[in-house]
Amino acid sequence: MKMVLSQRQREELNKAIADYLNSNGYKDALQAFKKEADMPGEVDRKFGGLLEKKWTAVIRLQKKVMELETKLSEAEKEYIEGAPTRGKRCPSEWIPRPPEKFSLSGHRAPVTRVIFHPLFSVMVSASEDATIKVWDFESGEYERTLKGHTDSIQDIAFDSTGKTLVSCSADMSIKLWDFQQTFDCVRTMLGHDHNVSSVAFMPAGDFVVSASRDKTIKMWDVTTGYSVRTFVGHREWVRMVRPSPDGLMLASCSNDQTVRVWLVSTRECRAELRAHEHVIECIAWAPESASSAINEAVGSTDNRKASHTGPFLVSGSRDKTIRIWDVTAAVCLILLQGHDNWVRGVVFHPGGKFLVSASDDKTLRVWDLRNKRCMKVINAHKHFCTSLDFHRSHPYVISGSVDQTVKVWECR
Repeated sequence: MKMVLSQRQREELNKAIADYLNSNGYKDALQAFKKEADMPGEVDRKFGGLLEKKWTAVIRLQKKVMELETKLSEAEKEYIEGAPTRGKRCPSEWIPRPPEKFSLSGHRAPVTRVIFHPLFSVMVSASEDATIKVWDFESGEYERTLKGHTDSIQDIAFDSTGKTLVSCSADMSIKLWDFQQTFDCVRTMLGHDHNVSSVAFMPAGDFVVSASRDKTIKMWDVTTGYSVRTFVGHREWVRMVRPSPDGLMLASCSNDQTVRVWLVSTRECRAELRAHEHVIECIAWAPESASSAINEAVGSTDNRKASHTGPFLVSGSRDKTIRIWDVTAAVCLILLQGHDNWVRGVVFHPGGKFLVSASDDKTLRVWDLRNKRCMKVINAHKHFCTSLDFHRSHPYVISGSVDQTVKVWECR
């Protein structure tokens, strides 16, 4: 490719080449070059060393250009991904990172539970102010308030379609809400003799289970509103109940410091899990995706290929610890320590490698299951963290607190 130089540039380049040939003792080449380039006389002093200077400057600039191009492509990638690029991190590795995306206020008392809608970009919060609020977690907009309970709302849950919301309260009632059109309370279910602390839909959506301070767990038919089964065995307040993903079992935790696993069909208590030294506040079933991480963690301690088939369950307690259990074998496999106060919420990362917990020490903690260690501490709220949820398909975590706020955390 022929470079186009002006007459003056060409003359300067020729003189710089002549100086280079001269100073390096290439006499014959110099004479031939001067003759061909038609350069009479001596070369001006100001061209001394010019060619070398230009040459090194070009090399330096080239290096700089390459560095800037690399930075630019990284910045473009960050812009597209909306997060710092860590080439290795695919969505299954994304974890919540501060600062929060939104801090939402509106409740006039502590927030007791936060959950994501299974399909729409909304989340729902319940509070001791006896209201349920609906928010858009992508825009941070407040949408509506559901009123009907007369005392603190303790728990809320959606059926798998997200068309119905269930809530339970210290007013001893359980309410079903139409979450599709009217947002009205469509049914109130009564039968517990004390504060109803927890509620959940069975996977098929035809029944609801509830746990109460009256020491029982009840199962309700959604269409009739009648209680169809009662599970009895806990010696104290039942704090939480959660059906297994296949709907065959229920897990419950209590002030009696045990976790119980029940067979839905026979109402019998299949396992009683003991190891916590205080009230157990929360439980969660592990998704299939967590099995390999849990087995790796266990295998690393007993030096043999651990093959626990599960199902696995996690529990969080006022003894500040988190435990992961093999329900079939009825043994505690993993103990996670690090929180400085009661553990109030536990949720598995959809990718299965991590667990996130919320605590009265005002933090959220992210646990690396394989290595059984806390890998991130987020100073989340100004007061106790009461609840959290991890979206199953979008990179968001939400948390609720006694400070009356709901926070949205982006994962990356």
